[in-house]
Amino acid sequence: MVHITTGELFREAIRQETELGKQAKPYYDRGQLVPDHLTIAMLLERLSQSDCARGCMLDGFPRTLEQATALDEALTREGKGINRVLYIKVPEDELLSRLSGRWNCRQCGSVYHQRFQPPRQAGRCDQCGGELYQRDDDRPETVRKRLEVYFQQTAPLIDYYRERGKLVEIDGNKSVEEVAEELLAAVDVP
Repeated sequence: MVHITTGELFREAIRQETELGKQAKPYYDRGQLVPDHLTIAMLLERLSQSDCARGCMLDGFPRTLEQATALDEALTREGKGINRVLYIKVPEDELLSRLSGRWNCRQCGSVYHQRFQPPRQAGRCDQCGGELYQRDDDRPETVRKRLEVYFQQTAPLIDYYRERGKLVEIDGNKSVEEVAEELLAAVDVP
């Protein structure tokens, strides 16, 4: 199944200098959100490609009720629709721990997690011995703000898709293998 993220769509359209890419570039370069109508147009263009004929997995979009309704309307006009929305449910305190536990190597870029994949020596990369640092967006205070935005803007999508019979809830407190198995079963991947 094709995996589609809006960030990759933007980067590729900008790199190829497509018409939509040219329109999105000023927003992207300023670090602003690309307007929904441009994002949806890029998604529809991508969904029309042959590798999406059997379906795809959207990642990171929609993030708001407005985006979800606009996407549903656009897909309906194209004779398409979202048939399943996967929601990996994890308690807020666990999300905070998982999201704020990541550390990166300044030299080689290796990624560690203080709970799930700690380095052998605290603060040092196992691969090259480089210094480990935490990105600003992985710091607990930043993660808390990101979670606040999520609960305000994105969490309402859970009820939106549940009411439409499209939500599949996955228990994210299980092992990685169990979660992966449930995800694959939810999208009918053998």
